[in-house]
Amino acid sequence: MTEPDRADAEVLARGDTPGDGPRRPRVRPRVRAVALPRIRPSGRPGVRGGVPLPLLLPALAGLAFLLLPLIALLVRAPWRGLPDLLTSTAVWQALQLSLVCATAATGVSLVLGVPLAWLLARTDFPGRGFVRALVTLPLVLPPVVGGVALLLALGRNGVVGQWLDAWFGITLPFTTTGVVVAEAFVAMPFLVISVEGTLRAADPRYEEAAATLGASRFTAFRRVTLPLIAPGIAAGAVLAWARALGEFGATITFAGNFPGRTQTMPLAVYLALQSDPDAAIALSLVLLVVSIAVLAGLRDRWMTGAA
Repeated sequence: MTEPDRADAEVLARGDTPGDGPRRPRVRPRVRAVALPRIRPSGRPGVRGGVPLPLLLPALAGLAFLLLPLIALLVRAPWRGLPDLLTSTAVWQALQLSLVCATAATGVSLVLGVPLAWLLARTDFPGRGFVRALVTLPLVLPPVVGGVALLLALGRNGVVGQWLDAWFGITLPFTTTGVVVAEAFVAMPFLVISVEGTLRAADPRYEEAAATLGASRFTAFRRVTLPLIAPGIAAGAVLAWARALGEFGATITFAGNFPGRTQTMPLAVYLALQSDPDAAIALSLVLLVVSIAVLAGLRDRWMTGAA
């Protein structure tokens, strides 16, 4: 091999083109490091320099405004005579009737509210937004107005109640069943909203997969959807039960205030406050304990992220 051929071979071995000059080494561009802001693991925004005084004072005043009545209820409670008050006949009847009616109203809300929530979350039909607004209307409607509406609809001379009385002999106002109807009317929206939100968060592809395997839509709902949304149903049922337990306006308007038949705990509190304040305080404590228990039971679902 001649000397020029040997030189060309060495050039090719290095990857250069014969006849070109020496190959320049590649220079990699330098990447400047950018300092990223630190993210707190808890996800809570940090406050530098403490809380501003114009915000701290109204916040403390608002907290005191909400807690002071509850503290007063605990301070003035007749703790020594509380067992005797809670075991009296009138109080026990109100307690028993409230628990039974609230549980029955929750059952009615489950039977009617879960399918309604599924209809609003899984189907698309004209006027769905308007129907959703009507469903949530009892949340903002004054309870007394709801009681009047129930009386005009289901009373003996009501739009539907007159036919119930004439054809089946069913009379709802001023009965224990009327208490259940009134409580279900004001409590069902809480269940519907909770279940609808859970359905919207659930992945519908599981239902579609069940349909491709031959399951009907109702079977997919019963075997797939219900287990997925069970926590939402439980939370909505607890909220509905607590709302039904504390209902006052619709109950006294539609069902009246008859001891042992329609007098629930809120009605007993109102009546006892005029003649026996200690009994009113005792019943109020029971309702307070129930409310705290409901909040404690729902804390893991709704409040952990905000706590």
